[in-house]
Amino acid sequence: MLRPSYSDLIEVLNSEIEPGEAPVVQSRYSIVIAASKRARQLIDGAEPLVGGSYRKKSLSVSVEELYKGKVKILSEEELETEEEAPVLEDALEEEEALQETKEEAAIAIEEAAKNV
Repeated sequence: MLRPSYSDLIEVLNSEIEPGEAPVVQSRYSIVIAASKRARQLIDGAEPLVGGSYRKKSLSVSVEELYKGKVKILSEEELETEEEAPVLEDALEEEEALQETKEEAAIAIEEAAKNV
């Protein structure tokens, strides 16, 4: 039997939402998917976020992490926002590097023109 229960997990995971907002977790299925994804991360070598996880199975650790709020379940909108952030950041860095290259090229052309 799963400890804490599904209803306890749903209650804890939805405790941070404001009145009127849609709950992040609406069913047991959501919890199962989240716990299994986190368990897979633990199996693949991620560090546990709760103490006392030595010799516990990865699924038990992932459920405990969810219950203690160490792992957050993101809505689809939040997930899209987080996925876009690194891409936008990379694009800005590339644009800045390109601008620096253009400035360096302009300086090099001016110096070459002076030497002619």
